[in-house]
Amino acid sequence: MKRKLIAAIGIAGMMISVAACGGDDGDSGKNAGPDSFKGQTLRVWTMDGSAPAQWTKDVQAAFEKKTGAKLKFEIQKWDGIQEKITTALSEDNPPDVLEVGNTQTPAYAATGGLAELADLKQQIGTDWTPSVSQSSVYDGKQYAAPWYFANRVVIYNKKIWAKAGIKSTPKTRDEFYKDLEAIGKKTDADPIYLPGQNWYFFDGLTIGQGADLVKKDGDKYVSNLADPKVTQAMEIYKKYASYSTAPKDKDEATPQQAEVFAKGKTGAFIGMGWEAGTAVTANKSIEKDLGYFTIPGETADKPEGVFLGGSNLAVAQGSKKQALAKEFLKIALNDKYEGELAKLNGVIPNKASLQTNLKGNAVAEAAAPAAAAGGTTPLIPEWASVENTPNPIKSYMTAVLNGKSPADAAKQVEGDINKRLAQQN
Repeated sequence: MKRKLIAAIGIAGMMISVAACGGDDGDSGKNAGPDSFKGQTLRVWTMDGSAPAQWTKDVQAAFEKKTGAKLKFEIQKWDGIQEKITTALSEDNPPDVLEVGNTQTPAYAATGGLAELADLKQQIGTDWTPSVSQSSVYDGKQYAAPWYFANRVVIYNKKIWAKAGIKSTPKTRDEFYKDLEAIGKKTDADPIYLPGQNWYFFDGLTIGQGADLVKKDGDKYVSNLADPKVTQAMEIYKKYASYSTAPKDKDEATPQQAEVFAKGKTGAFIGMGWEAGTAVTANKSIEKDLGYFTIPGETADKPEGVFLGGSNLAVAQGSKKQALAKEFLKIALNDKYEGELAKLNGVIPNKASLQTNLKGNAVAEAAAPAAAAGGTTPLIPEWASVENTPNPIKSYMTAVLNGKSPADAAKQVEGDINKRLAQQN
């Protein structure tokens, strides 16, 4: 999934260096020792913006020192990447290691394109955070390793909140509602900008309710949109939207919610950390008023559920360097370099114990507490077609906000969802 990640506001982008090339002979399999790696080159695909230059330099040095092999990072663009990876995995000489979107991992695993990594999980992944690790498992088997993640937070205007007499950020959902009410009554600002189709925030609410958007019906998946837990999530979304004047039939990108917020007339919005940078780009003066907090849940001891977007690292089934690829993963994912990535990029690492690397990054510190309660969209290959435009769940959301009951709105779109789920990938 496409993600723009920044370590702090003001960082416009991250350049990634490409390591030098070497030979290209295969290793001898699972039992290959370090001496057998000499003269080889491991090809690793990472996405533009994922691996900062310092990280790639440090990992390359550690890898080459340990194995005697060369490491070649090949940077890919997000646009068209699914098709490119699908093609590469079907060829005789695929990249050895690939960064894959966490929600895309099941589809690649289902086609047989990814190598199973159960042994790697046992060696280095026993303390991976379960919520971030679940997307690397398909059909009960480990086909990838969790790498980095990001989730939504509340980005708010401190000046507006102060005018409303709010002295601290909310710790529960009801406290958040009361703060939004205060902004509406005591200031001339819109309490929150929440368009009707902020689909990933809604998905987080369903996760918080313990809801599943699909269910098994025999040997196939069908919509579970009519589930009472999904209904409750939509009711929570509707409550938040009642404090907003944003359009009910648009998502957060039309117009860009950060640019709306940048005008200084909105108390808060729910978005990714990089959107704060978008707001500052639109209006530099708002930077001093920016604040962040974790989306509060029903009780103070558990944040709201959030959608965890991010990436896994996988080994191509067709790679002739399986053992060498696993050596790379052991280095890239160890505490030192996983922690370094979290610190440099401000992303959520794959272990809760490594979140100390986020200290001093206000956005990341607000995002991190929700990671353990986070999740994803349904981790089945069939799900990708559900989100294709026009996304029927967005239509469901708009219908509810325009007055339809959640049950009637669900009936309106379930046929389309089930048709999409039945498509062969």
